[in-house]
Amino acid sequence: MTAPTASRSDIPDIIDALTAIAPGDPLDAARRRRPEAREHAQGSFAALFVPDDESHVSLPERAAVALFVARLHGQPAAVAFTGALLRETGGGAGLEPLIVAEAERAAGSGPYGAFRAENAPESTAGPVYEVSTVEAAYALGDRLAAALEHAHLLVLHPRDASREHLQRLLDAGWSSTGVVTLSQLIAFLSFQFRVVQGLGAVRAADGGAEAADADLEALAAGVARAARARLDGAASGSGAASGSGATEQLPPPPRVTEPPRFTQDALGWKPWLEPLPVADFTDRHYEALVERERVHMPYFRVLARDPEALRERTLTDLDIFHNADAGLPRAERELAAAAASRFNGCVFCASVHSRFATEQGADRAEVQRLLDEGVGARFGTRWDGLIDATVALTRTPSAFGAAEVAALRGAGFDELELLDAIQAGAFFNWANRLMLSLGEPTV
Repeated sequence: MTAPTASRSDIPDIIDALTAIAPGDPLDAARRRRPEAREHAQGSFAALFVPDDESHVSLPERAAVALFVARLHGQPAAVAFTGALLRETGGGAGLEPLIVAEAERAAGSGPYGAFRAENAPESTAGPVYEVSTVEAAYALGDRLAAALEHAHLLVLHPRDASREHLQRLLDAGWSSTGVVTLSQLIAFLSFQFRVVQGLGAVRAADGGAEAADADLEALAAGVARAARARLDGAASGSGAASGSGATEQLPPPPRVTEPPRFTQDALGWKPWLEPLPVADFTDRHYEALVERERVHMPYFRVLARDPEALRERTLTDLDIFHNADAGLPRAERELAAAAASRFNGCVFCASVHSRFATEQGADRAEVQRLLDEGVGARFGTRWDGLIDATVALTRTPSAFGAAEVAALRGAGFDELELLDAIQAGAFFNWANRLMLSLGEPTV
């Protein structure tokens, strides 16, 4: 009989569990070649679902939003796991079917939204979700209803995020710090579920089995036990989230000059939320930055409102893109990041990572053609396979499957290169959603 999970270190790897990767599998061996990415993707899950503090976002709120996001992504294993997590964290008997029903009503095929760059004519309209029935609004309450609407925006309409959407969260009783944690959670799941989709497709192509619901329910129970034990052991700040208190207001809109097109030029980014003041930084916040000089960058000072989530995210990022132990060449990892960003409509991320692809040896004119023509541009077997796979992975629900695995393998990708391609594309579904929903680019 397995001992009950009582701490973070006892929790099995969530991506392995959702994908049914076993020790000794080829994908297990590949993931061990990216140990920091594996450790800190798990650490990101722990920071968001086994937190030290639930005073800004409660455990049931985290689980409810996760279930909603899982259902929008159409992943049965993730739905089973997050549904069990909601039950185990005290979501109430009627909340799980209500969340599932709301997600089914809100489902679509994203990303939707308007491109504003002059070299991106491929805008796509899609349904906008609101909690519209009196019964659902009453059962959910203002905070959770606003959180689900925010989740729908980030998952299916990332291009349409605006400053006004953040004020709606504040009006519903969320704090600025709670908004950051909520946004990190939704964006992280947009990464995690795509890694699961990608690795699951690779396993399915090799004849692997799917995860069992009973195992996922036991896993959820262990996560909930670890969360309660951690909160019980926290010195302070572990009280449940509350919407009471004065409603926060966003700072005045930043003054920006909107970039007219997708470009490899360096751009700026300005936040809609108030960044954490430098005077409030502690050693924990500086540790979260990983690189201390990032304290001068507003994006990182906004994310530093949840320092542990920021630290784990940054360390995941660094291993996915900078681990030089074989695998996909750095230029192609950056190309996947640029392709995901171009498809999602994140002008800022596309500028950074298209430029990095060029700096790492990719042809500048060809990279610019991706920005100008979009993800349908054609370059040759290898780049076409990588871009098409990234786009399939980036769709919501993800369309990455046997055809993409076969195309990448046909282009010469081995197991480690497949992992790198999946993780690089998936990560920018995390990064894009934060950049697009918490601020805006400027020339």
